[in-house]
Amino acid sequence: MSETANASRRWGLRHLPLIVILTIALIGGVLLRDYLTFETLAANRDVLIGFRDAHYGALAAIFVCVYVLIVAFSLPGAAVASMTGGFLFGLLAGTVLNVVSATIGAMLIFLAARAGLGAVLTARLETSEGTVRRLKEGLRENEISVLFLLRLIPAVPFFAANLIPALVGVKFRNYVLTTALGIIPGAIVFTWIGVGLGEVFDRGEKPDLSLLREPFVLGPILGLCVLAALPIVIKAFRGRRGV
Repeated sequence: MSETANASRRWGLRHLPLIVILTIALIGGVLLRDYLTFETLAANRDVLIGFRDAHYGALAAIFVCVYVLIVAFSLPGAAVASMTGGFLFGLLAGTVLNVVSATIGAMLIFLAARAGLGAVLTARLETSEGTVRRLKEGLRENEISVLFLLRLIPAVPFFAANLIPALVGVKFRNYVLTTALGIIPGAIVFTWIGVGLGEVFDRGEKPDLSLLREPFVLGPILGLCVLAALPIVIKAFRGRRGV
């Protein structure tokens, strides 16, 4: 086998996990968008509640597996899944299951991206100079704060917060820590909405997601963003003063 063929084979194997994820994400986005919905949940609520009451542990395990797949393959329905956790398991257990599931899914997509494209980009960043090098060093110095901000800022899509860190070579343990802790505020809000879905379905309505824009919800999350950014601001201020 020629050197070129070997190189192509290694390239394919390295990028295979990310290629699989992107392919399934594309296909799933088309085929599943009409199924992972509140309408589907409402139509199957009695079956799900009955199964939960008879097989709580089994349903919890199935829920985690499905949620992990949704996150790992960036499939539509993550918000519906989070609310389903609250609907089926209550605020405390639902939040725990949502956080665990989302964290595991995020870990899988991180590892897949870092094994392929992430490894290539990280290697290039390590040998870069000028502005890119300064940005890389700034990220390394404030890695945990930046990762927390990616998780806390509502405008950053969850899949982007999963992929970007893998592509710039952050430490895996920092990624896992900031993911598990950083998604808790949002998980609580979505699970909390899910707890009340039964009453919403009884009225023949959809959940009112405008709650997510209310000051009493956004305020604490934005406050956490400020706390996460504070170490970056302090370091920048000290750097300018030469402290």
